[in-house]
Amino acid sequence: MNIRRSAAALAAATVVLGVAVPAVAATPSPTPTPSVAISDGLYGTTDPTYDGVWRQSLALLAQRTTGVTPADRAVAWLTGQQCANGAFAAFRADTAKACDAKLMVDTNSTAAAVQALAALGGHQAETEKAVTWLKSVQNADGGWSYTPGGASDANSTSVVAGAMAAAGQQPAQVKKAGKSSYDALVKLSIRCDDDAEGGAFAYQPDKKGGLAANADATAAGVLGALGKGFVTKAGTAPKDGYACGNSPEPLTPFELARNGSAYLAQSVQEAGYLKSALPGAEDQPDYGNTADAVVALAAQGWTKFAKKPLGWLEQNSAAWAKQSGPAAYAQLIFAAHAMGADPRHFGGADLVAQLNATGPAPQAATKATDQAADTDADKKDDSDSGYGVWWIVGVFLVVGIGIGFLISGRGRKRQP
Repeated sequence: MNIRRSAAALAAATVVLGVAVPAVAATPSPTPTPSVAISDGLYGTTDPTYDGVWRQSLALLAQRTTGVTPADRAVAWLTGQQCANGAFAAFRADTAKACDAKLMVDTNSTAAAVQALAALGGHQAETEKAVTWLKSVQNADGGWSYTPGGASDANSTSVVAGAMAAAGQQPAQVKKAGKSSYDALVKLSIRCDDDAEGGAFAYQPDKKGGLAANADATAAGVLGALGKGFVTKAGTAPKDGYACGNSPEPLTPFELARNGSAYLAQSVQEAGYLKSALPGAEDQPDYGNTADAVVALAAQGWTKFAKKPLGWLEQNSAAWAKQSGPAAYAQLIFAAHAMGADPRHFGGADLVAQLNATGPAPQAATKATDQAADTDADKKDDSDSGYGVWWIVGVFLVVGIGIGFLISGRGRKRQP
């Protein structure tokens, strides 16, 4: 998940220029003084023009995941951003003014809001309207683009699939012209016999139809293939080993997720983190995508490969999170949650308290739903003192260069 501020700006340029845009850096430059007033209901102090709904959605979802009840005005800020047709833009400065054709609504902000509101509960009307709008802008290949009318990309397709699942839909059953999100993701996958990039997802094909591996798109694609959102818990370790494998038939969702996990596992194996590679700049640690890779690997059940990057994040992500704000804290919380770690004791830091401090004080910090159930059981049986794993149903950013994923064909398997 890259910083949405950059993603939306790049998406706007894509719409105007009609060209594909490469990924943005995961560590943003210092943000200038906001050009709009910051509402007391919004998390973060930077200009929300390009990421307001995104960061608010992730912040609320992360709070809910850790048993925190968000402030009413924080939730109201998010619901107030929704257009009458159900869509969300990255930010609406004047919510008293109806949305019009000039406002650039997008699938990523909308899908992130759905995941947050569905988790919070009590917002069925808003989520239903948003889901209806998302279905209305699905592409004929089964996928979604950042803005309606564009070519499908792995990130947008995956974050929408996660929103559908959060809203109680079956992503495989949400189809356009007989195609679902899985069909779109298959076309964005790279075969396993490509040793350098096999198993990965591409963000989009290039002008010649080629696929280039992109870690951001791969982490999103794994979750999309599994039909999971930003918040998930660890899956079951595979019985048949850890390998990328081809198939003579179109890959199943499980195979898509498995192969994407193989690429991510190999990518973090040496250094313990992913790197950002921007033209003309030296490679830098990519904190956000590393956190997303942890979530994806855990969701697939490949937790043994997620331990090293999670440990690296615990030791090295503090400065990045402080600079990047609410969405960054949320990503780290999602990573800790997926691995069964305590985000209140993350490398010596309390991520929950740090996130809460970026916006309106929450109503209360209570145990998550499953923990509360365990506590009730404890009262009846003192011999059971376990709390269980942090719970919730369940994003991204969308924009990246391409990371491919693999398509079909027989062949050898590559071990990460």
